[in-house]
Amino acid sequence: MLEDSQNAKNKQDAAWSRFVNLLEYKADLHGTHVMTVNPAGTTKECASCGVATNKPLWVREHSCPACGHTQDRDLNAATNILTRGLKQIGAGGSESTPMQTALPASAPHREAVDAKCVDELGSLGAWPRGSSRTVE
Repeated sequence: MLEDSQNAKNKQDAAWSRFVNLLEYKADLHGTHVMTVNPAGTTKECASCGVATNKPLWVREHSCPACGHTQDRDLNAATNILTRGLKQIGAGGSESTPMQTALPASAPHREAVDAKCVDELGSLGAWPRGSSRTVE
């Protein structure tokens, strides 16, 4: 479908946009968020030292002339995208909802809390039936 069409780029962009919209919808349902990162230059940039190295598309392994770091080209790009995303979170502060830990009223000495008792602030959906809710 993309090979014969003159609008192949537009079709690819629409498909990617639809995927991101679905991903954001599902992330919202599960209490998390999606952050987009500019992927420009991630295959050329070394994930270890940051030096950019030009290479043709058929070269599938990233090999840095500066630090000697060798890695699959796609894995190197994925590492760079992750690093950029983490920098965006650190620079702009966390967008996630604040969390609180709640202990059941029967917990005498502040023992470890089961993961089912950690809930989003203001949400009542994840508590086990029959447990009391004490939030400090």
